[in-house]
Amino acid sequence: MLEMPLSLEICRPIEAHARIIMDWRNDPHTLAMFYHHDTKTWDSFFPEFRNDYFSDPNLPPMFVRCDGELVAFIRYQQAQHPAGEKGRTADVSINVAPGSRGRGIGAAALRLGSDYLRNTAGVDCVIAEVRQENIQSCRAFAAAGYREIGEAEKLIADTGERCRIVRFVHDLTPRFWRAGGVKVIAEAGSNWRMGTSARDHAMARTLVDVAVEAGADAVKFQTYRPETVYVENAGSSDYLSKAGIKESIRDIFADLAMPYEMIEELATYCTDNGIAFMSTPFSPEDFAAIDPHVKAHKIASYEISHPHLLRLAGKSGKPLVLSTGASTEADIAWAVETFRAAGGSDLCLLQCTAAYPAPLSEMNLRTIPWLKARFGVACGLSDHSRNPLLAPLAAVGLGATVIEKHFTLDNKLPGPDHSFAVTGDELKLMVEGIRQAEKCLGDGVKSVLSSESELSSYARRGVQATRAISAGEVFHEDSNIAVLRPGNQRLGVHPRCLSSIVGKRATRNISLGEGITSGDWER
Repeated sequence: MLEMPLSLEICRPIEAHARIIMDWRNDPHTLAMFYHHDTKTWDSFFPEFRNDYFSDPNLPPMFVRCDGELVAFIRYQQAQHPAGEKGRTADVSINVAPGSRGRGIGAAALRLGSDYLRNTAGVDCVIAEVRQENIQSCRAFAAAGYREIGEAEKLIADTGERCRIVRFVHDLTPRFWRAGGVKVIAEAGSNWRMGTSARDHAMARTLVDVAVEAGADAVKFQTYRPETVYVENAGSSDYLSKAGIKESIRDIFADLAMPYEMIEELATYCTDNGIAFMSTPFSPEDFAAIDPHVKAHKIASYEISHPHLLRLAGKSGKPLVLSTGASTEADIAWAVETFRAAGGSDLCLLQCTAAYPAPLSEMNLRTIPWLKARFGVACGLSDHSRNPLLAPLAAVGLGATVIEKHFTLDNKLPGPDHSFAVTGDELKLMVEGIRQAEKCLGDGVKSVLSSESELSSYARRGVQATRAISAGEVFHEDSNIAVLRPGNQRLGVHPRCLSSIVGKRATRNISLGEGITSGDWER
């Protein structure tokens, strides 16, 4: 069993590090378990190491140290999620030093690497593929918290070998927030209040209809009682007074408080219309009224210091959306710890500027990837700006998986939340924009895309024959071969191979324009 603590050391593209890795890689046991069984040679491995192992600056290869000794090597690469889930996915491979096997280093190193990916690299999920016969590695991945997702057959493209593999997945951020794309929460807030019970119910249902028409995933209301939010003599709010609302905040909250009996009615109406119902509670009593009717909870920015709400959310076992407006790193850390200590796991933190409306210059959207990396959770945006597109689309580009936005039927309606909310048409425009922005993001893996495939084979340069070449003829650049685009001819090898071809003899007859491919020159 492993007794000494491990540490990570970022590998560098230098000869000393490359030789260590190549030696470990060429160990007979390691070779038997890798997809390629051939012994690595220095002339080919060092260029591969420098060019391929460091292609993603956010996913550097790493050594693992134990008591000052190098004991393992971990390599991460950007990858596609096997089930198409959103977020950033990385593929992992690990090589434990030959003299360090059997000490539990593999599992401990994988756990340490996952912490790094979650907290530093912003990775949502790690996947691994292991040869079926590599029982030791399978056990290490399972012990490190990876879940097995089944066996498959893998084709090794450059060797033609087919082998059985076991696939593993390790979720670093909650899957709930990554499944099905960006979740749009249409915030009805207090905009359902029209002055009489009949009009209130009608407006609330109409707001649900508008959210459904816009394509939102959820519609959210608020549930509170003035006596459990503000002190009795809280007075009036300056920002509301400037908007012409001069009543005391307690009186305003009393007028806008949703009757508990409306909650079940609205939840049922949402279910019947295919949209999720949500409501923000402001007290334990509010939480108890809401909990039976929601699949996910929301806690508002100014409730981030409410321990009872955080603990209730954690104990509920349901996902939580937590806004972070007007809070510090310490405030958020305490709230996250409180939620998790109560049993909570599926958490999404929302960057929020708690101003109504929020100026675009103070949206501070760059905190979204910071929140994700710092707390290892899903992140999004609660947007109080008036513009329906700018902040939401920028947030999606920065990795937001939830967008919350206030909406109304008319900005001129009386009440504190109408003036800065978007209209129904703007909400629909926002949702459509988010869905298109999601498509633009792709999976982050740089490759030749399907829309590029035709021109890739037509217009990409390769080593091509500039005239007919007979078998046995010596290749010379600008005499019988050149670096050209093939058009409708077969694409030749990458021009990086040119130095290996020039001066060698052709092994077959080659037609004008034809690409020079592997095996066409003497080795």
